[in-house]
Amino acid sequence: MPLFPLRRPRPADGEPQSGAPRPPDSRPPRRWGRWALVLLAVVALHWSAARWVGRNGNASNPPPAEDVPVQVALLTPKPVEQAPPPAAPPAAPKPAPTPAAPQPKPAAPVLSVARDDANAQPAAPPGAGSAAAASQASAANAAANAKPAPPVSGDKFDVPPTGELRYDTLVNGVMNQTGTIHWINDGQRYEMVVSIPIPFVGPYVYSSHGHLDGFGIAPEQYSEQRGRRAADVTVFNRESKQLVYTRTPASQPLADGAQDRFSVFMQLASLVRGAPDKYKPGVTRQFSVADNDSNEVWSFETVGDETVQARGGAMSARHFTRLPRREGDRRRIDVWLAPSLGWLPARIVQTEPNGLQMELLWRGKLQPPAAPARDAVETGGPGTPDASDESAPAALQSEKP
Repeated sequence: MPLFPLRRPRPADGEPQSGAPRPPDSRPPRRWGRWALVLLAVVALHWSAARWVGRNGNASNPPPAEDVPVQVALLTPKPVEQAPPPAAPPAAPKPAPTPAAPQPKPAAPVLSVARDDANAQPAAPPGAGSAAAASQASAANAAANAKPAPPVSGDKFDVPPTGELRYDTLVNGVMNQTGTIHWINDGQRYEMVVSIPIPFVGPYVYSSHGHLDGFGIAPEQYSEQRGRRAADVTVFNRESKQLVYTRTPASQPLADGAQDRFSVFMQLASLVRGAPDKYKPGVTRQFSVADNDSNEVWSFETVGDETVQARGGAMSARHFTRLPRREGDRRRIDVWLAPSLGWLPARIVQTEPNGLQMELLWRGKLQPPAAPARDAVETGGPGTPDASDESAPAALQSEKP
């Protein structure tokens, strides 16, 4: 036995004694930290990809300005100006009948050299020339005394020609798929189909067809289908002057010049095409517009000429904004019509009350019918489609400005 029994060394400060339970570790498990880093990296990659896609091939446009000019004129719907029919040319006066010449009696034979008078022209009977002259004089007097047709007053109107229009669609500035506006105008009837792809929901399709009347574009039926939902239809009954809806049993009176939610843009473009100098800042144009269950008055005020950044470059466009329909109305619609596109819409922005912005931005360029498709790539300019874009419709080759 040793003189000095061996003693166990004392544990250092903070070190648990032998046999004592070890306190739990206060640090979070490492696996949660790794998942948080992975999630953060995925979010950062998605955000970077969205920003890159939003900037690729398209410069950003500023949001619509809140201030609008002071209203200087209010234009209400009225008949459009109709060109007077061409005047029929005056009928040529009928020539007076020539009286038959009396047959001469055979002359007695004489002893002389006979002349060959077979080619001699017969003399006009007396009084025939004076009758023809009198007839022509009376016709000239009638044409001079005829009153010219009175000029017909109204809005100057020029409907955009047929074309397939393509637009980049953006939601809060982030690029989505390509939207299209299918527009047909044969001078008597029209058709308009707007297709806007919405991710995870399906396309929003708005269609309108009808005819042209004394007030311009006259819809007969308007329908809208959002994703996989059944379409809601509005019928413009011109005979009974009623708006009939499939979404509600109620009907409403149909006003002259009434439009639907998308034909109103072509009606506005037709009016501006007819008299562009008339739409100065502050000039406001009213429309009666039918939705899928109601009818209300829309007032578009001219803001002014601005620059729109579209695929391929910048273009000048005239900015119109829809004024609030009622007190507290925070839903807003802005449209830019470009003279270089024949006053077709270059940009359309709808701003929801919660701040969500949905945008259509010009992408295609219409070409004259005689111009081959390659000219669109070689000439360039605002809105020229990419040569590598295989989705460009063939109808883009048919212009019309």
